[in-house]
Amino acid sequence: MNKISNRKKLASRSTNPVSKVVRFEQEANYYYLKGRHYLYRNKPSKAGLFFRKAIEIEPGNPLHHYNLACLLSKTNRFEEANRIFKNIVDQLEPEMTECFFLMAINCGLLDDLETARDYLQKYVELSPEGEMAEEALDLIFALEEEENLLKPVARMTPQENERLLQIVLTLDQEELARKFARDDGFKVTLLQGLYQGSDRLKEEIIYLYGRVGRPAVPNLRQYVMNPWIKERFRQMALLVLKNFSPTPSCRIYREGFIEVDLNSYPIATPVWKQHWQQVLRCTLNHMRQSSYYAEEFYEDVLAIWLDFIDRVYPEVPRIVKPQTWAAGLEYSLSRFHFLNITQKDLAVKYGVSTSSVGAKYKAINQALQIDKKAYRNMLSILTKQG
Repeated sequence: MNKISNRKKLASRSTNPVSKVVRFEQEANYYYLKGRHYLYRNKPSKAGLFFRKAIEIEPGNPLHHYNLACLLSKTNRFEEANRIFKNIVDQLEPEMTECFFLMAINCGLLDDLETARDYLQKYVELSPEGEMAEEALDLIFALEEEENLLKPVARMTPQENERLLQIVLTLDQEELARKFARDDGFKVTLLQGLYQGSDRLKEEIIYLYGRVGRPAVPNLRQYVMNPWIKERFRQMALLVLKNFSPTPSCRIYREGFIEVDLNSYPIATPVWKQHWQQVLRCTLNHMRQSSYYAEEFYEDVLAIWLDFIDRVYPEVPRIVKPQTWAAGLEYSLSRFHFLNITQKDLAVKYGVSTSSVGAKYKAINQALQIDKKAYRNMLSILTKQG
């Protein structure tokens, strides 16, 4: 009899609407907290699972959808993220106007700058005193500046890209100075290539601006404020500005507009030496010969070289032959990522001796502890897979 009575009490409790709501809220909050936990531990796939579970329990809670959309944005799934942001403001919570700002950023990263500007204007219109209103206005201004720079020129075709690349690669210093001083059409075309060209063309134009010097500074200062350029191009442009900008203060975009001091950014040296740049350029050119190098590898090799110069400065080794340091730098990258590339492979590729590759790697590894970092990196990867 007591058992039957207890069952009735349990049944009554389970059908109580208030009790169900509380339980669902507690469960949803649990999954939300677990999602945040894995997000902070840099495990986005697990974080996504828990955010989706929170949505499953509380489909009408816009915060759960918002968390998932932010996670998708961080993992470069911009279109999927924007569908969720749009559903939030259309169906769940129109007052979450920050979704428009985040959709704008994602559209910019998808090279849809027109839609990005529309979303920014929508955000400013709905939240003129919003937390990101000033930043949104700055971004609108940056977009308008870029449009004004490229207004007379149509979208660059692959043939135009290749033609400009060949011109940039073959110009000697005298021709370059003359064209940059007198040929306005050439300067506009360079700007077009800087924003619309292939990665190789963008790299070469930044190098060319470094050869031009101070006359190219305004173009580069505008470029580093653009929120939608790849970070390694921003870093390369900052290195050129470090040498030629008349003022050390420079405004850039990094999760918002910030002011940086070129004297200590991105590395604490008064100038960026030409032979350091030659090593980096040589490495990037040779890396293009390998089809398995994705964008993050280019960013990593830049970071390794910057870290090395920063760590050993001012006792930077004398660089006589850039190819040997470039080979050592690429080998450092391969060791960090456990790539199947040997010192002998790179010696052949760069036309240097195997011993010189080993010696340059030894110098970089001694300064940066590449082997130890690689081991920790691999442990992190294995932990994530587990």
